[in-house]
Amino acid sequence: MIHTIIKTIQIVGTIGALAGAGYYVVSLWSAWAYLRAIEARIQEHSMLAGGLPPVSILKPLKGVDPQIYECFRSHCDQDYPADYEIIFGVSEADDPAVAIVRRLQLEFPQRRIELVVCSERLGVNVKVSNLAQMVRSARYDCLLVNDSDIHVGPGYLRHVVTPLKDPGVGMVTCLYRGNAAPTLGSCLEALGISTDFVPGVLVARSLEGGLHFGLGSTLVFRRGELQALGGFESLLDYLADDYELGKRISDLGRRVELSETVVETFLPPYKLAQFFQHQLRWARAIRDSRPGGYIGLLFTFGLPWALLAALTNYREIWPWDLLAVVVLLRVAVAVVVGAKVLGDRQVLSWLFMLPVRDVIAVVVWIASFGGNTINWRGDAFTLKNGRLIQRS
Repeated sequence: MIHTIIKTIQIVGTIGALAGAGYYVVSLWSAWAYLRAIEARIQEHSMLAGGLPPVSILKPLKGVDPQIYECFRSHCDQDYPADYEIIFGVSEADDPAVAIVRRLQLEFPQRRIELVVCSERLGVNVKVSNLAQMVRSARYDCLLVNDSDIHVGPGYLRHVVTPLKDPGVGMVTCLYRGNAAPTLGSCLEALGISTDFVPGVLVARSLEGGLHFGLGSTLVFRRGELQALGGFESLLDYLADDYELGKRISDLGRRVELSETVVETFLPPYKLAQFFQHQLRWARAIRDSRPGGYIGLLFTFGLPWALLAALTNYREIWPWDLLAVVVLLRVAVAVVVGAKVLGDRQVLSWLFMLPVRDVIAVVVWIASFGGNTINWRGDAFTLKNGRLIQRS
């Protein structure tokens, strides 16, 4: 009986390792395809007629994130030929982020920087509720939404808005890398972004004929498409509002384009428990939004599967050879996507933590099926069909 169980584990581990190796190969091919597309896109964008439109940047806030002033300031110092405004929104007038916005207004008096206190609670997702109130103050039809902890380069606005000159493009979104705080949880989070999450985005882009969702690091779209969806009000009860907005714009027959510019997010100093809770919330959001693709993640855990096959069949040579090949491919994905695509300067020094990060990913994947409860900004919610139901 025990022999049969071990043999079954060996077979399953080997199949999983081979599937994971195949996924790593597809990830490398997808990264190459993205880099090639960037070269062609730069030439195409230079040929698009007309100037760039004025832009309203909407930034919903709650509390103070790491390096928040530097993140805000990077949006004020853009090399952009047209006018743009920045509208910050808070739920409460005494939010700590208000003082940061006031400081920004003093430093950039030439830039229209507005603070909106969003006193209404329109739905469960407070961020989307604030966006629905902030957009009323937006003067322009080109809208940009990104998270408060996003830091951008001086050419960011030009890069992300240019694709909208093509009427077939309905949204532009961006890849991002994590700038970790000096804690183990924060480092594991950044490593996961560069070597797990972003490769998954690139694979989805390749296999699904383009992106059909948005990333909260950057969402650029026209007011007309937003109104056609029913405004932000139609997303008030969704957790993954960025994903849902991109999906709905794609459903309108518009393309979601992945920009050539990569932005940076400053990660909090997560302790291990906080890191796990954040990963679990993220995992359940993805599971609920893309259930088929989420089940398929089981076949992307190449390194844990290869470790399992080798440890349960340690007397044989071939499982260790298979493990060596899988490790080589896994490191290649980390280097190509993390260092080459994202420009993540930290990823190379963290490669030794890949096995730990990948084993934790398996644990999170299993735990995500243990319920529909998530904790978000201090409140508990039940997640059902993408919607948030606040628990009493």
